[in-house]
Amino acid sequence: MSRCCSHWRTCTQLDQRWQPTCFCFCVEVSTPAIWDGELQKAETVRSSVRTALVTGSISRRGAGVAIALRALATALVEQQGIEVTAFALEDQYTGEDLPLWAGVRTQTARTVGPRSVGYAPELARRLKAADPQLVHGHGLWQWQSAAVHAWSCRTARPYLVSPHGMLDPWALRNSRWKKRVALAMYERRHLRDAGCLHALCESEQTSFRRFGLKNPVAVIPNGVTLPSRMASLDGAPRRLVFLGRLHPKKGIAELIGAWATLSASERGDWRLVVAGWDDGGHAASLSRQAAEHGVGESVEFVGPTFGEAKDELLRSASAFILPSFSEGLPMAVLEAWSYGLPVAMTEACNLPEGFSADAAIRIAPSPASIAAGLRELMQMNATDLRAMGQRGRRLVEARFAWPEIARQMAEVYRWLLGGGALPACVEH
Repeated sequence: MSRCCSHWRTCTQLDQRWQPTCFCFCVEVSTPAIWDGELQKAETVRSSVRTALVTGSISRRGAGVAIALRALATALVEQQGIEVTAFALEDQYTGEDLPLWAGVRTQTARTVGPRSVGYAPELARRLKAADPQLVHGHGLWQWQSAAVHAWSCRTARPYLVSPHGMLDPWALRNSRWKKRVALAMYERRHLRDAGCLHALCESEQTSFRRFGLKNPVAVIPNGVTLPSRMASLDGAPRRLVFLGRLHPKKGIAELIGAWATLSASERGDWRLVVAGWDDGGHAASLSRQAAEHGVGESVEFVGPTFGEAKDELLRSASAFILPSFSEGLPMAVLEAWSYGLPVAMTEACNLPEGFSADAAIRIAPSPASIAAGLRELMQMNATDLRAMGQRGRRLVEARFAWPEIARQMAEVYRWLLGGGALPACVEH
């Protein structure tokens, strides 16, 4: 089944993989190259997979997506022998943060026009020159989606898409009109024609199906790099840490509202530490909110923290909180558990195993629910707090280590290129 300019793909009964069947030119006019999957198969099995990871930002601006992508790229290179190049749009932090990507090849492209649109014709040229066998896109709603789709149409090679929670209901309602325009222009085709979608958890897979997508889906979580030193939980004053970008979806305003409802005796020596980069001028309103509620002295805004500063922040913490309205699978919670911290989080964090393992307190993104969770947390003694944190550490050691996640992702890559049977993590 093939319809030009609709970019249809069809799943054959022979190999149960989606293959591209359209060779139209969506962004740049060039001569299409027809990829013979069966001839490629033997070569792919024998050699390294040449892969391009494409995303909107590889700096701090990319937040948790950039952190996860860097760790995945490193694990794929070091442990799976995958040949990886990360492609991204340039931003004001790219030059400063690029050294964090040591060991992974990177290429960045300048944007033309509004940064939120992400139009970067240079990206398409760089992808073409790199000649990857497979592209793995991370994130949606920017022009790199169109560039990846056009690359696939030109080369007839497959690509994988990781939306990172951007198809969840709350995320879709945010900036709705911008997303409707992007869907009409390029994003719907980009999603529909992907050889496989990557969901971080089962609830994200459900969001894909609710959105009407019928592609194969690989369910593989984010991972975490385990630190050598964990939090002591013995510091004074005790510190409840929020770590993430300062954005309304993170529920920080609701957290400050909840903090203000606690009496001074309930808070005791606890302090709320808000760490993260300011996304859209949200920090000023949060600081004013804390002052207006009379809790400015017990709420500390420390700005973005990376590298050694983040390590020191988490090692000095007593507990961690993420009251989000919407997440893919938050790196911040996994990192908190890796340091042995007790956690309070919402169901939107998509980590139900944390509740099952008694490694987290369940809250909703409302001041009343957050306040109830804070009271429960603050009433726990040091032994119980440490035990909850240790359960979180054991959970990430068992289920969220990067070597196993990289192995599963490499298996999906090779399957898409014709080098193996359907992976166990893929629902066809």
